[in-house]
Amino acid sequence: MSDLRKIIIDDNEVEVSGAMTLIQACEEAGIEIPRFCYHERLSIAGNCRMCLVEVVGGPPKPAASCAMQVRDLRPGPEGQPPVVKTNSPMVKKAREGVMEFLLINHPLDCPICDQGGECDLQDQAMAYGVDFSRYREAKRASDDLDLGPLVETHMTRCISCTRCVRFTTEVAGISQMGQTGRGEDSEITSYLGETLDSNMQGNIIDLCPVGALVSKPYAFTARPWELTKTESIDVMDALGSNIRVDTKGREVMRFLPRNHDGVNEEWISDKTRFVWDGLRRQRLDTPYIRENGKLRKAGWDEALKAAAAAMSGKKVAGLIGDLANTESAFALKALVEGQGGVVECRVDSAKLPAGNRSGYVGNATIEDLDDAQYVMFIGTNPVVEAPVLNARVRRAWTNGCNVDLIGEAVDLTYDYNHKGTDRAALQAILDTKPAKKIVDNPSVVVLGQGALQEADGAAVLAAAMQMCEASKSKLLILHTAAGRVGAMDVDATNKDGMKAVEAAEVVYNLGADEVEIAAGPFVIYQGSHGDRGAHRADIILPAAAYTEENALFVNTEGRPQLAMRSGFAPGEAKENWAILRALSSELGAQQPWDSLAGLRQALVAAHPHLGDVDGVAENEWQPVKTGKFGKATFRSAVKDFYLTNPIARASQLMAELSSNAKKRAEAPIAAE
Repeated sequence: MSDLRKIIIDDNEVEVSGAMTLIQACEEAGIEIPRFCYHERLSIAGNCRMCLVEVVGGPPKPAASCAMQVRDLRPGPEGQPPVVKTNSPMVKKAREGVMEFLLINHPLDCPICDQGGECDLQDQAMAYGVDFSRYREAKRASDDLDLGPLVETHMTRCISCTRCVRFTTEVAGISQMGQTGRGEDSEITSYLGETLDSNMQGNIIDLCPVGALVSKPYAFTARPWELTKTESIDVMDALGSNIRVDTKGREVMRFLPRNHDGVNEEWISDKTRFVWDGLRRQRLDTPYIRENGKLRKAGWDEALKAAAAAMSGKKVAGLIGDLANTESAFALKALVEGQGGVVECRVDSAKLPAGNRSGYVGNATIEDLDDAQYVMFIGTNPVVEAPVLNARVRRAWTNGCNVDLIGEAVDLTYDYNHKGTDRAALQAILDTKPAKKIVDNPSVVVLGQGALQEADGAAVLAAAMQMCEASKSKLLILHTAAGRVGAMDVDATNKDGMKAVEAAEVVYNLGADEVEIAAGPFVIYQGSHGDRGAHRADIILPAAAYTEENALFVNTEGRPQLAMRSGFAPGEAKENWAILRALSSELGAQQPWDSLAGLRQALVAAHPHLGDVDGVAENEWQPVKTGKFGKATFRSAVKDFYLTNPIARASQLMAELSSNAKKRAEAPIAAE
C-alpha cells in the first residue's frame, strides 16, 4: 500500500511519500529551503535550525523541516491537506534570528577565507540574514586543529553543523572527530589531537558550509570566479568517479566531485582530489631519441621517422597502459596489428578472458551494492583499490548486509567474516554449496585483480562464477586500472598474453609504467610522465595526460563515460590519438580518420555498446572453464594507495601521504 500524502506548501498542493521530511517535500515542490547541517547522504542532526518552516495549525513556533516527516503533520479540521508555509513573516523572522546567532562569533575574514565566493554562510546571510548586528561583545575564538596535510582548519569559523563528524563516522568509517563541551564552550575537535586516517577525508572540505575546513594544498592559490570548470572522469582507480576539473590559465588548480548516483554519488577519494600537483611535475614535453645510451631532444618529424623505421619489417608488440583511454587503445591496436604485430592490455598478467565481458566485467552494477544483503570479497582490499565503492558497502553493512572476505585481513571500516587467505578457503565455500545461504537475498561477489594475477587466476575466476551461479549472486570484477575495461572492450589482447610481448623485437609502450621491459627489444614510449616506461625507452613521444584530451573511459562495471579536455598538454606534447595517426602516415598505413570524431565513429561502429555513454550494457553470462587451484594466498593488487600510477608518483603531496601512511603502520600500538 502506497504511503502518499497530499500537502499544501506555499499554496501549491503536492503529493509526496509520508516518509519524506518536510525539507525533501519542499524540494519536490521546487521550493528552496536554506540549510547548514542537513545533508541528504548523512543522518539528520537538526542542530542548525536554519531550515525552519511554519506548520499551519501546529505549535505556535516554527518547525525544523529536516527533522519532521510529512506523516507527522495533522490534517485540517475538515480533513484538508496539511498546510506548510516557507516564506511567512514568522519564518522570515526566525531565519533572521538564527543567522544573527550564527554570526555572533563568526570572524569577519571573508576577504582572506578560501571559502569566499562559494560559501553557504555567505550566500544565506545575503539571502536570509539582516543587514546589522545587535551584538557588541568580544567574539569567542577557537584553536585550530591539525588534521594532517590535506585539510586546513580555521575552527573560529565553525558553526557546529557536525557534517564533518557525521561524514567521518558514517561514511568514511573512522571515529577521530567529535564534538565536546556545551553552549558557548562546545567545539568540534579530534580525538586526542589525532590526524585523520582515511582515504576519503577530503570530502569534509566540500561538506563544510563555512570556511572552517578548507583544502590545505589549494589554500590561497585561486578564487572560484577565476577558474574555468570542466566536467571530466577520474582515472586514479577504475571506479570512474565523476569529477570537475578547475583550471586557472593552463594549470589545474583542483579536482572536485560531481554527483552521479550510479557511480560515486558525490564523494571522491583523496588521491583523486589531491593528485593535481602531479600533472605539473616530471612531464614529457618534447620528443627524445636515445643515441649512444643517452636521450637527446628531437623534433616530431625526426622522432616519428625514427619510430617508423624501427617498426618497419620487425616483430612488433603494443603495450597498453593503465591510464590509456579507449580511443588510443583502439588506434594502437589498428596500427600494430596492421604491421602484423600483437597488442596486450593485461600488463599485470591478470587472467581476464578476452571477448567474454561477463568474465572481465561481471554482471553487477555498482548500485547493486546498495541493496545487497550479502557481499563477498575475493582477493581484494577495496579500501585502497576503490575507497568510494568501499563506502557504499559500508552503508549496506549498516543496513544489515553481511560481508565475507577471502584474502588479507585488513581494516575495511566495518565488520566482516574473514573466511581465510588462500585458495583452500575458497574451495571450502564452494564445497559447502553457498546457494543455501544466499539464495533469495540480493548478493554480490566482488572479485579483485589480486586474485586474477596469479598463475591460477583463470581457475579462481571460474570458481567465482560457479559460486555466483549456485547462489544466484551477481559478479563484479573490481579493476584497479582505469583504462583496462575499455582496452578489453576493443579486444586489445592476444592469446599468448605478455609472452608475445617478451618475444617481440620492438615494443610500442602506450603509457605502461607498471611493467618492466627486459633488455633486448627496441622500445618506443608514448606517455605523459618521465616514469619507468620513459627510462627504458629508445624513443619517447610526449603525450597528453587525462585532463588534456577528450576521451572515453569505461569503468569497472562496464559504463562508458566521457572525460572532457580542461587544458592543453605542455610544450610539444600531443594528444594520444593524434600521435598514432601521424605515425601511421610515416608507416605508409595511414589510419582512415583525421579527427577524434572520425576515430570515435570507427570505434562505435566496431563496438556499438561504447556509443551508449553512461549506460551499463547487460553482459551475456559465459562461464569460464574450471581449472585447478594453486597454493598462492590472496593479496591486494595495490601495494601503496598513493603511488599507483605515474601521475601520483610525480606528486609531492602523494609522496608525503605515502610516507605518513608507512609511519602510521609502523607506529607501536601500545607501550611495551
